[in-house]
Amino acid sequence: MNTPIIRLEEITIKNLKNVEYGHIKLNVDKKCSSANLLGLYGQNGSGKTVLINAIDILKQLLMGQRLPDNLVDYININSDLAELSFEFSIQIDDDNIHVYYDVELARNKVTSDSNTDNIDSIKTIPIVKKEVLQYRMENSTTSIRKNIIANTDTTEVFIPKSKFEILFGKHYDDMTDFLVDKRLCQATSRSFLFSSLFLKRLNSRQEFIENTSEYNYIFMIIHMLVKYGNHDLFVVLTSHSGLHGLNVLPLEINVQQDDMGRIGTITLPLDKPITLPIPIVDEIHNIISMMNLVLSEIIPGLRISASDLGVELLENGENGKRLMLVSNKNDKSIPLKYESEGIRKIISILSLLIAVYNRPSVTIAVDELDAGIFEYLLGELLRIIAEKGKGQLIFTSHNLRPLETLDKECIAFTTTNPTNRYIRPKNVKPSNNLRDFYYRDITLGEQAEEVYKPTQNAEISYAFKKAGGYKWHEKK
Repeated sequence: MNTPIIRLEEITIKNLKNVEYGHIKLNVDKKCSSANLLGLYGQNGSGKTVLINAIDILKQLLMGQRLPDNLVDYININSDLAELSFEFSIQIDDDNIHVYYDVELARNKVTSDSNTDNIDSIKTIPIVKKEVLQYRMENSTTSIRKNIIANTDTTEVFIPKSKFEILFGKHYDDMTDFLVDKRLCQATSRSFLFSSLFLKRLNSRQEFIENTSEYNYIFMIIHMLVKYGNHDLFVVLTSHSGLHGLNVLPLEINVQQDDMGRIGTITLPLDKPITLPIPIVDEIHNIISMMNLVLSEIIPGLRISASDLGVELLENGENGKRLMLVSNKNDKSIPLKYESEGIRKIISILSLLIAVYNRPSVTIAVDELDAGIFEYLLGELLRIIAEKGKGQLIFTSHNLRPLETLDKECIAFTTTNPTNRYIRPKNVKPSNNLRDFYYRDITLGEQAEEVYKPTQNAEISYAFKKAGGYKWHEKK
């Protein structure tokens, strides 16, 4: 069997932040083995970051992680629920499987750990109120229509009962504890279907269940989504970029070596050495060696290294190594903290760009990819990945240079309409420069939805003058 390829195909968002409704199809007429890029452009506050937030929520759910408490503020103030829907495609040899995952997030007031009865002991947290997992499958000989694997919106463990019996048998003995697991996941703001509790029960039943083709499909789908969330889906938020200004470098790792995946964020200080366990130090050296192959080409002559400063004892009594990140150029080494923000941004995500270039199942979502990166270099990097890469890259940007280097199928716009936030550019001719086309749409409004709420220069100028006069008046 060939290595399965999984892709995120479509996203639907309802009542998340300022997006009352938004739908975007990601993989427009692309083969699974070729790169899939989506650059999202639009006015400030028009929902670009919300798309990245939705993918970040998906990753946390698939990993079985607890959703952060501040996520409760993401639910639109005019709604009790935020709803997210994701469609995936899984290609395995001749089988083409489409998977649909819908989730509802709600607010829930709970008593905190405080032993007082005052109002401060009550807090509001997000809960996963409902999950629905569905799939359909087709190959050269068989077709399975779209049907539900599990719907948690029930007092039972999940419905339909027929699917429960396929996975756990007709006479499951531990039903009470199973229901307790479900309530525990909701109380701790976690997905139930992708929780470690659910997966443990699912795995323990495998040898007792009749090995039918439908059972195999369902079992495989759940585990492939878990693997995708843990090892192939990565989200870079603007909070990562903000660390650069604090002399901290978040080194994003997503590499495949010797059949082992390594994924995560190693946060390294730029202004002082750090002591780490020897295996992690060795991993950092390996990652940096890989990155330097590309780094020296996109920024000629530049290489980075983790300078070893000797062995030091860790708190657990084991030996560690002290290291410090340095840049090497023109036979000179300086601490990496003295390099520009743009170079540090490139370094922090370079291993992810390498992964998305080489691996078809990797999905990388980056908010404000252009921050600090020279626009010509940004355009060329995206062109290279689009033409030769294999994975999936979703990004937001304010820099319009990629509009000149990417095909129109790689671009989407946000709108000023909160009930229809995302659109694809229409009526683009092959001879059109997409950057000029976008400027014209901003001015003339030729799309079905308004992509920019007009501003009046004269009114802005007057507002500046009025504000300045007000401050001078106050001082007097």
